Amino acid sequence: LIFVIDRIANVGIMMAGLVRGVILDRRLVTILAIDVVGYSRLMRVDEEGTLAALISMRSLIDERVSVGGGRTFGAAGDSVLAEFSSPVEAVRCALAIQEETEALNENQTADRKMLLRIGANLGDVMDQDGTLYGDGINIAARLETLCDTGGMCISDAVHSFVRDRVDVAFMDIGEQNVKNINRPVRAWKWTPLDPITRAEHVEIIAKPSVAVLAFKNMSSDPEQEYFADGVVEDIITALSGYQGLIIIARNSSFSYKGKSVDVRRIGEELNARYILEGSVRHSRNRLRIVAQLVDAKTGVQ
Repeated sequence: LIFVIDRIANVGIMMAGLVRGVILDRRLVTILAIDVVGYSRLMRVDEEGTLAALISMRSLIDERVSVGGGRTFGAAGDSVLAEFSSPVEAVRCALAIQEETEALNENQTADRKMLLRIGANLGDVMDQDGTLYGDGINIAARLETLCDTGGMCISDAVHSFVRDRVDVAFMDIGEQNVKNINRPVRAWKWTPLDPITRAEHVEIIAKPSVAVLAFKNMSSDPEQEYFADGVVEDIITALSGYQGLIIIARNSSFSYKGKSVDVRRIGEELNARYILEGSVRHSRNRLRIVAQLVDAKTGVQ
């Protein structure tokens, strides 16, 4: 009896070890979630043609993922999941896929083009027999839904690695509440430009960009916080009237409200050359506003 009990205990220990091994087989990876836009509509219009285009698209994705040092680990219908050890290689791969997708659709009419959205997230995942699990994958899939057609949406974690290492600029869209994720996810978006607007874009990027941060409320009355925010909104509106300037959106610049962040870092994250910050003091019939314009590259006022 003692022998049998001992054997059962050993088997239990072995089983616990196996389960524990699966749970603890974790690693940090960058996930790409790739999805075809309007796939159901395309199938409804032309089943055989859409399937042939999907096969070509899958071949393109598999090849690009492999060249970038990644691995495809999931594919269902029009969706593909891939993993990379490097966030930079993952984003470069995604951009290459989107660029080659344009060429693949070159001879298609607008209603027959197979276009993609791609989400990217850096997260901790569990690996079981080559299949990955975890919130890191779910977040990548949710970011994909935030994309514009032909574009890409990445998490803040991915952006921190790629912002100086890829040739495109991502726009900060702030913290996003996404389905089945219990915390907001800060996201950055890139949208390709059509040929008509590319010339305009070249002109735009030559203009100085300004981010107006939330001004500090220097009054003892917390109710004056709304007044201070209103002053800044008026400043943003006024500056937006100048065609020679690019003004960063209020939602992006106000995401730093109440935080102590170096203006040079804010400039990098918002892609802004200049930062306008200041304070508001309102007491009875007196109003005092202080504004400081800072060069985000040098930190000089």
